[in-house]
Amino acid sequence: MYKPLFTYLILIGLTFVIKSASANTINAVTSFGILADVVKNVGGKHVKVTSIVPPNGDPHSYEPSPGDVKLIKSADVIFLSGMGLENWFQRLAKAAGTSTAPIAVSKGIETYSVTAGYGQFRTDPHVWNDVDNVQVWVNNIEAALIEVRPDLTNEIQQAAQAYREKLTALDANIHAKLTSLPTDKRDILTSHDAFSYYTKAYGVRFLSPQGVSTETEASAATIAKLIDQIKQLGVTRYFLENSNNTRLVKQIANATGAKPGGRLYPESLSEENGPAATYIKLMQYNTQQIVTALSE
Repeated sequence: MYKPLFTYLILIGLTFVIKSASANTINAVTSFGILADVVKNVGGKHVKVTSIVPPNGDPHSYEPSPGDVKLIKSADVIFLSGMGLENWFQRLAKAAGTSTAPIAVSKGIETYSVTAGYGQFRTDPHVWNDVDNVQVWVNNIEAALIEVRPDLTNEIQQAAQAYREKLTALDANIHAKLTSLPTDKRDILTSHDAFSYYTKAYGVRFLSPQGVSTETEASAATIAKLIDQIKQLGVTRYFLENSNNTRLVKQIANATGAKPGGRLYPESLSEENGPAATYIKLMQYNTQQIVTALSE
């Protein structure tokens, strides 16, 4: 006769434990997967992170869904990269009617501007392609999480510091791998201008028909000029991108004789079982693909 009461008490206890664990977790929402992975590492076990843009998705042209509205409404903290990457977020925030102001983690990064045609320049938002810039992300994310949960300050600081050390090692590894490439043989063709920060940090030059956003269309004059430039430089390899249309870059490769070098992940993680499931794996994979292709 005591078993039902005993079982009931156990269920009450389990419910209390689950609610306590949930209450101790920061519910974070990020715009895209690369940023989500960095937040996971900074927050450790104390943060539950959901990315709005899915794996292999395009963070430039993403179309928000009703499910995303629910995500935003339930978030304790919202993280964006900023710099004009997620222009769609304004529509989403308006639809959600949230009072939670998003944190732009790229604040404080020295930006790099690229030509947008007709004498105009546009800030390149792909800051994460230089590992040093992600160190700035870590600082901003750490501060935001601590502001949400000051009682977790020590735990968040420890997780953030551990991740900083991993990023420092990653940066050194990328520099070491690229030393094998002659400086005059570091030109490659890609779909859009997403690697300006990688170029500045690591000395590999990327040529592309599209600008910093995949929402822009390359003109016939731009494509013709790019083909001439590729031939003059003797560019021998082109890369596809996981989140973008491959048609145009293949057409240019056919016109110039460039050979396929593989697939890069400039702004989107792969699926969990893919080669770029985390930010660190993404940077390692992209670098190895470049080194392998240009060494052949």
